[in-house]
Amino acid sequence: MKKKLLGMMLSVVMAATLLIGCGGNGGQAGSGDGTFRVAYIARAQTDSFGAWLVNEMEAAAELYDDIALTVFDGQADDERMATLIESAITDGYDAIIVQPNNGEAQRPFVEQIVDAGIVAITTNARIEGIEGASSVDADPFEQAAVNARLAIEQVPENAQVVVLNGPSGNFHADARREAWQEVFFDARPDVTIVGEQIAHWNKDEAMSFMEDWVTSIGQIDAIISMNDNMAAGALEVVADDPNFANILSYGVDGTAEAVLLISEGTMTATAMQSAIDLAELVMSTVHQLLTGEADQIDVDIDAPLITIDNAEEFVEMFRERGQIR
Repeated sequence: MKKKLLGMMLSVVMAATLLIGCGGNGGQAGSGDGTFRVAYIARAQTDSFGAWLVNEMEAAAELYDDIALTVFDGQADDERMATLIESAITDGYDAIIVQPNNGEAQRPFVEQIVDAGIVAITTNARIEGIEGASSVDADPFEQAAVNARLAIEQVPENAQVVVLNGPSGNFHADARREAWQEVFFDARPDVTIVGEQIAHWNKDEAMSFMEDWVTSIGQIDAIISMNDNMAAGALEVVADDPNFANILSYGVDGTAEAVLLISEGTMTATAMQSAIDLAELVMSTVHQLLTGEADQIDVDIDAPLITIDNAEEFVEMFRERGQIR
């Protein structure tokens, strides 16, 4: 009995230590002064969109006097995310926002949030079908489809292309790949996929795959990527190679790096997944749920296409926010 009690006490201490080490304030439910304590479990802050979203979440939270936001980095690790979610539940946060790494891996832990009577929101990407949880996201199929429609007209006949995918099982990764198949590849049977890999949204992994493809394949007419980070990595590999001066490249997110690459003619197109809009909508949603204005909210942001024709307006947007100098 004593051993069991000691084990339980150690578990509680470890959970509290993890939250303090990651930036949690270790307090009780609520702050005691009418402020709601909100935890944001970010998938990873190492990729460009993840970092942008964290910055915008913190900025959006500052608009609410009654919200205190704490960010935790999941480091693209399912076990770490599980531990962070369980620790946030134990620490009594009023709301927990989860940006999944692998939706199905995080599903049971988001269900634990709901079961604990805590406001639960999944975002970028949503986890569908969790009763009692809300979501703020974008339509990943449309994000890829706007690129794929453009690529139908731009990719040359009998082209050889490479495909960079996000993590298998991730709602956004899978839906974007499905859109490329249905909208582009099914309409262009002349196009051959000469290389396809999962690069986990990661620039370094994408660079490694692209290096292999350039060596083993030679001719590559287009890079079809499920996010900007991987597209930028692949482009970096061939940046100084005149054999790839006209390579096409497509991404999703509309990061500062991507819009700069598009404005200078290096990258072809991306779909804007505005972290600004996403964060503002997430914070509005969490506030409505915490104050009782709503019981359930599921909403999406838009996915405008960015090409060289309109890239400068997005460059200016990032300049105004201090992300491009």
